[in-house]
Amino acid sequence: MAAKILLIEDEAKLARFVELELCYEGYSVTKAFDGRTGMELAMSGDFDLILLDILLPELSGMEVLRRLRRSSSVPVIMLTARDSVTDKVAGLDLGADDYVTKPFAIEELLARIRTTLRKNSAPQDNEILSALNLQLDAKRHLVTVDGEIVELTKREFDLLYFLLKNKGLVVSREALLENVWDINFDGGTNAIDVYIRFLRGKIDEAYNIKLIHTVRGVGYVIKDE
Repeated sequence: MAAKILLIEDEAKLARFVELELCYEGYSVTKAFDGRTGMELAMSGDFDLILLDILLPELSGMEVLRRLRRSSSVPVIMLTARDSVTDKVAGLDLGADDYVTKPFAIEELLARIRTTLRKNSAPQDNEILSALNLQLDAKRHLVTVDGEIVELTKREFDLLYFLLKNKGLVVSREALLENVWDINFDGGTNAIDVYIRFLRGKIDEAYNIKLIHTVRGVGYVIKDE
């Protein structure tokens, strides 16, 4: 499923611009234009990440963050027009995961979003993902097809996990390289194709199923059909 992002930003034009860019990247976006509405949405919604402006009407971004951290650990990236160390330190001390200073390049914001989501996407102890007749048990680090164990290397497991977390979404080779490998990995995207072949050999071909699909020129997708 697409990651759900709550954008709390009172500048309508900036909010619309960011929303369009996030939607283009495949995220689901909900907007709020003041702190109080944003706070209500944050507490009632199931969001994967919050983009939170500091200077907001009705309730400041700092106050929203302070109240939110009483009961929620949802990742928060602060958006600030002030390039002030004091503001940044205050936000981080209150529990922000990162901050971006305005004006910002959208590429930087997208990179920080990916990094923050990646840090918070480690397998949960009781997390079980599935597609077709395959099941991945994150706690036991176990993959089965029709109950039969599939032996995977750690890299193969991590690649399959990330694809399953994004089931139904086309994931680019670059995104796989950044999230499954390391942002500084210089082996090129060919490494992705090699490991996809490994997975297909151990799963698709071995069990005669069509789990991993190629979207030519874009990347790969796992379909549950």
